[in-house]
Amino acid sequence: MIKGVVQFCVVALIIFATLSMSDAQPVDLQKCTICHGKPGHKKIEDSGYVKSLFVDETVLKKSVHTGKTCTDCHGDVTEIPHRALPKRVNCTRCHYRGNPIGAPQDVDYRAYLKSTHGQAAAEGNKEAPWCQDCHGAHNIRNHTDPASNIFHEKIPKTCGRCHMEIYAEYRESVHGEALYAEGNEDVPVCTSCHGEHDILSPKDPESTVYPVHVAEACSQCHAAETIMGKYGIDSEQVATYEESFHGMAGKLGSGTVANCASCHGVHDIRRPDDPKSSVYIENIPKTCGKCHEGANINYAKGKMHVDASKKEAGIIYYVALAFKWLTILTMVGLISHILLDLNKKAKNGRSKKAPRERE
Repeated sequence: MIKGVVQFCVVALIIFATLSMSDAQPVDLQKCTICHGKPGHKKIEDSGYVKSLFVDETVLKKSVHTGKTCTDCHGDVTEIPHRALPKRVNCTRCHYRGNPIGAPQDVDYRAYLKSTHGQAAAEGNKEAPWCQDCHGAHNIRNHTDPASNIFHEKIPKTCGRCHMEIYAEYRESVHGEALYAEGNEDVPVCTSCHGEHDILSPKDPESTVYPVHVAEACSQCHAAETIMGKYGIDSEQVATYEESFHGMAGKLGSGTVANCASCHGVHDIRRPDDPKSSVYIENIPKTCGKCHEGANINYAKGKMHVDASKKEAGIIYYVALAFKWLTILTMVGLISHILLDLNKKAKNGRSKKAPRERE
């Protein structure tokens, strides 16, 4: 009887302890926040930079890692207080293909290692971005969350932490204007053109923004009628460029021929009617003059992105039409001449063979 009562009490204590612990914080988090839970906890680096070591628990609870403990990421912290400075967190501890804890597996780390950021990090550049520099440290959120550092609208600002001048140019561009002033979700951001984890130098032939690939990158939006149609923008610019001398030279691998960015700009693309635009009518001679020495105002008189198959092309349409029919009629005449000549030779052959058969 006494033994049964003791067993019942032990079971009851275990259940009570389990229920109590379910609402409590992980033990290691409680220990870590003794120091890191203080807003004034910081470290002054040799350069004089003051680095905050404060971790806001409310921020951590709203992140995608809300169920994790400190040592799940900071695996090298084995004692508290820790004497050695913890190393930078390695996200591949959990994020790898086939991981058993359900962490996203679609991250191509090999691509990052080959990227311009990964190569810089491998060379010892402490300023090179790692996962947490873009995704966040304790505030990591899903990319669909507006509070995430990698939410579509937030991406330029995130990249702008390092690329400040480019970010400033982008904000004033037609793309930045549409993104921030209009909240347009179709607008391209940094990753739309450069990629995400596989960002390569523009000088790398495999880069999405290598000169011969620029037209292809721009075509993702500008050749899509479903996107351009929403805003009344022609989607034929890419096709007309590809049919031009510049486009054909680019297809053949020329890295010096003009592409979309050569004329419209890179991060500072503006509307054609903007006086600051590189394709504003008064600026066209200067823009074309980058390649064509001596370019004058006459360069601005012609039409750009001309589709010779449409009457809107003016005299070019009629010249193209004339050449089209001239080519067709010439080919018809040539083929007819060949057929008539063959027919005549066949008749002559039969007429010469007939008398011999009579003999």
